[in-house]
Amino acid sequence: MIKHVILWQFKDELTDAEKADLGAQIKKGLEDLKGVVPGLTDIHVCVSPLPSSNADILLDSTVTDEEALKGYAVHPAHVAVKDGLIVPNTKLRVCMDYEV
Repeated sequence: MIKHVILWQFKDELTDAEKADLGAQIKKGLEDLKGVVPGLTDIHVCVSPLPSSNADILLDSTVTDEEALKGYAVHPAHVAVKDGLIVPNTKLRVCMDYEV
């Protein structure tokens, strides 16, 4: 199994209301990928960090293997969320993939 963990920061120019709305859309869009993307066994998105955090969104997902991770990256449903909601509205992305 492979854990795929990402942290994002929203762009500075977004209002708190815009961040809340986008966060809800991103959470739904990503979590709806379970059962759609082959090999994606678990996915959780957190959009309500504590004030001590310096990230706005956390993606914590699990895929069966490295091939599933590669497939997830290019799956049209994932790309739609990434290109439609995440990339245009975030300024920083940090990713860590590791075996469990």
